[in-house]
Amino acid sequence: MQVAYLANNIIDAHLAKHLLEDAGVPAFVFGESLLGGVGELPASGFIRVCIPDGYEQQAEACLRVLVESEPVDPDELEALPNPA
Repeated sequence: MQVAYLANNIIDAHLAKHLLEDAGVPAFVFGESLLGGVGELPASGFIRVCIPDGYEQQAEACLRVLVESEPVDPDELEALPNPA
């Protein structure tokens, strides 16, 4: 399992998760249940979106739209090797 994206909040995490899943990359949100303890924990950085090993290139290309506000070319995603 690799961390693909550190989210600022739960909405951000699920947006990243859905972007990845729409591109065919399995994704999981971890740290969601920690939201109830926010008074004891740092305000951000504990919600992360993780992917299985081997999907790093696809995840990086897909999440570029969140990180850099750069649109993803669908042909670029198709050209990447699919580990599944």
